[in-house]
Amino acid sequence: MSSFDDSRLDDPAALQATDHLLRRLAMAGARVRAELEAAEEALSKVDTDGFRPRAVLAAGRDARLVRAVLEPVCPVPFVAWPGPGLPGWAGPLDLVIVLGGVGPDSDAESAASEAERRGTGLMVACPPDSPVARASAGARHAIRLPSQSDDQLASAVAVLQGLHQMELGPVVDAKSVASILDDVAIECSPNTDVASNPAKDLALVLADALPLVWGGSVLAARAARRVVEAIRLASGRPALAADAGHLLPVLNQPPRDLFADPFDKAEELRPALVILDDGTDDPGVTEHRHKLEDKAARHDVRVNVVTQAEGTDIARYAALSQHGRYAAAYLGIGLGRYGTPIDSAPDEPGNPAEDPAW
Repeated sequence: MSSFDDSRLDDPAALQATDHLLRRLAMAGARVRAELEAAEEALSKVDTDGFRPRAVLAAGRDARLVRAVLEPVCPVPFVAWPGPGLPGWAGPLDLVIVLGGVGPDSDAESAASEAERRGTGLMVACPPDSPVARASAGARHAIRLPSQSDDQLASAVAVLQGLHQMELGPVVDAKSVASILDDVAIECSPNTDVASNPAKDLALVLADALPLVWGGSVLAARAARRVVEAIRLASGRPALAADAGHLLPVLNQPPRDLFADPFDKAEELRPALVILDDGTDDPGVTEHRHKLEDKAARHDVRVNVVTQAEGTDIARYAALSQHGRYAAAYLGIGLGRYGTPIDSAPDEPGNPAEDPAW
């Protein structure tokens, strides 16, 4: 198992070697702005037009994120469809949303082509020359939001803005989403040392731990899943995001042996609990959090809380998931999996150009 070297977190050479990843994280806000600018003309034509669909279906990348934002407020039934194709009942009275990337996505492509065949309402967010765009080219009345990057979050923000204008979703305030992502980039900048950088601090917590990530609300839970995807890629270790009921048994840990010699026998990795707090004041969420924190305290499990209580729903989700991605990147740097030149090495684990977790 790789050992964690905390000096690498402030080592200019290691950080420079990981510039491609850290720069991608830092530019998340810019990608949201670019996405909204590219979609501005299409979004200017989107309104309710007196029509409300019977149901809304989302397919493709981050369909579950769209569901997490819309489900509590959407005035019609909402389904995140895993694909392929569409459910048998989908027809002209329904709206299908397809989020596609640059590369092939057979499920999203089949959903788009099936929506065209059945004559459903269609909103497509994808690059203009992508396979999903070609699959939906025949849909005459589709709302097309041209993606400028392969950033899932940026595409989702544009889609959610369109759905808000159709009175199917909450206020998005895309500018605030971009601004909050900029704030996270400043707060977690590689130029900020460990003492005042929350992402580097979280990486230190996870350096010798098995991460358990919990978010109480629907969106925080979705962010937790995104965070553990990035942690697994960066560390090559297990990481778990789950409901409180599934995490509580994992917190049953024996007490630490204060006199154990770590050089004599390597200590097994103990869990560390990471709580993503989006400011939800739901009594059930509060109760579950107290149970997790109490049990962690009784079993000597470290707890780290990442808080983002301001902004719209999607802005809070973006900030929490981005904090986690930064921490995962610094974890990979400290473990030597990122930023370490290796002769004739294959692609870096979790290469941001190839993996959607980044």
